[in-house]
Amino acid sequence: MPISEITLRTQVRQLGERLAGHRLNRNLTQRQLADDAAVSLNTLRRLEDGENVSLDTLIRVLSALDLGDRLEVLAPPADVRPVDRVRMATGAERKRARPTEPKSAAPWTWGDEE
Repeated sequence: MPISEITLRTQVRQLGERLAGHRLNRNLTQRQLADDAAVSLNTLRRLEDGENVSLDTLIRVLSALDLGDRLEVLAPPADVRPVDRVRMATGAERKRARPTEPKSAAPWTWGDEE
């Protein structure tokens, strides 16, 4: 189901507010963060105001705020299935049972031979 335009705008605005909060918690001005992230001051202001900016800008700002590792949470690698992660963590794979040999005590009969 596609996301509604209102929900999208709300989430983008909230993301901008959170990033501004992280900047303020680090006692950085917008100018300092823009310089650290190698983006223009106007671009950083647009990001914090919840306006549309490039993904490149978002990644640069997250990295400058030491939040770059949070991208893994947003989009974890899809090449490994959860069950494979467990197997890699344990370092062991379950062994398959070997087929048992049928008991050959007496040859098979229909049962009406006596």
